[in-house]
Amino acid sequence: MTPAGLPVWLNGRIIDQAEARIDPADRGLLLGDGLFETMRVAGGVVRHFPLHMDRLAHGAGVLMLPPPDRGLIAQAAADLLAACGVQNGALRLTLTRGPGPRGLLPPPEVRPTVLLTATASLPSATPVRLVTASHRRDEESVLSRIKSLNYLPSILARMEAAGRGADDALLLNRAGHVAETSASTLVAIIEGEALTPPVHDGALPGIARGVLLAAGLLREGRLSPAMLRGAGAVFALNSLSAREVVAIDGHELPRQPAMLAGLAAHLED
Repeated sequence: MTPAGLPVWLNGRIIDQAEARIDPADRGLLLGDGLFETMRVAGGVVRHFPLHMDRLAHGAGVLMLPPPDRGLIAQAAADLLAACGVQNGALRLTLTRGPGPRGLLPPPEVRPTVLLTATASLPSATPVRLVTASHRRDEESVLSRIKSLNYLPSILARMEAAGRGADDALLLNRAGHVAETSASTLVAIIEGEALTPPVHDGALPGIARGVLLAAGLLREGRLSPAMLRGAGAVFALNSLSAREVVAIDGHELPRQPAMLAGLAAHLED
């Protein structure tokens, strides 16, 4: 995420990324035991920072992992963005349980690893073509509700989509209902209303999703693949991008760029 030569913030210090070292016994590296947040930076400010910290704290509670101090992270983010000269781009926070002995059980005393990286690049806002992944989202798993470091199901789905010539993967849950894409919230315009899958169907509680729900611009509603194919438009949203879905499994979809621009503008306010 961070281009060569840019500094990073690691466990309380800003250092050149070439000097950064993660303990070989770190449980995040060995077991995926940790969490992450990817946040948009605009005008040198991290957008929706409190919401990202709320989600991180919730995930840390689920994993029984002490969250980092918010004030410390806020200052670290400001210091790192200044050191990198990043005014617009993305900031990623990675939190692991830190080093531990061999085996699954964490050590009694946890020494978390906290890493912040920044980049001036953002994903392209080009239209998206989806294919339905063979991998299913487990809507009953606790991991479907937190941003854990174990992203293998989404990685496999994205690899499958790339192998089939698509931009991203549509993930269904085990019951066959729509959950999300590999890294974005789905929004479908159904009879003029913007609907997004509910969390209990496997949708990650995304930050962009939460902002738009709180503003009354979205409503949770169960979606089927057939409903997506018949939608007035479908969008893929996350903290870094807002994109039109123009096809699913080769079925072309209507486009409503003005509506997407309205949702994206609200996220920028």
